[in-house]
Amino acid sequence: MTLLRTEGLAKHFGGVAAVDDLALAVEEGEILGLIGPNGSGKTTALNMLSGFLVPDRGSVWFADENVTGKKPVALARRGLLRMFQTTRVFVRISAFDNLLTAGLARGLDEAEARERARVLLEELTLTPVMYLDAGQLSGGQRKLLEFGMCFIAPPRLALLDEPFAAVHPVMRETMARFIRRRNEEGHTFLVVSHDMPIVVELCDRAACMNAGRLIAIGATRDVLQDPVVIEAYLGSESHV
Repeated sequence: MTLLRTEGLAKHFGGVAAVDDLALAVEEGEILGLIGPNGSGKTTALNMLSGFLVPDRGSVWFADENVTGKKPVALARRGLLRMFQTTRVFVRISAFDNLLTAGLARGLDEAEARERARVLLEELTLTPVMYLDAGQLSGGQRKLLEFGMCFIAPPRLALLDEPFAAVHPVMRETMARFIRRRNEEGHTFLVVSHDMPIVVELCDRAACMNAGRLIAIGATRDVLQDPVVIEAYLGSESHV
């Protein structure tokens, strides 16, 4: 089943087409990688999918509902959540309270939110720092905390924007393991990343954008070996 799809999606800033006629489909239960060189339109696309930007034209469909132009809160209620490249947590309260707050905001009762928070803290290796203010955590720990906040009440589709960027390899593996485990439970992901080894490891399929347009989609290794994709990456011979 196709969980998310776009039809003719476009966004211009001035005379520049950041996204141009994007037709993309995410199948339920998959991890789809979205790749492309800097400035290719990936983040703009995520902003439209998650309601942070209104498309100039085209449509976004989620679970067979036209959700074009709906606000992020309305999309979150439907089970579509977004994680940003710049981590967004409450820096002046503890890691545990960040999770508790996220759980209550997503409709869990306090007892359930507390139990879910403790399980996630253990899984994300954050139990030793659970009572520290989030602002005292390392960048990687804050990113792990944001994963927990996103999955305190698991979404149907998680949009992840560069989740592995500038993160210690140990924490990067914790994130990858978390994504794999959730995917095995049936959760769906769209992952924007420049970390090609991780994309190959996690994503059976990948889509590549360049200059605002989708230039390739298919099996990840096939996409990375596509001459058009290689050319888009400034002539690099391999990204695997």
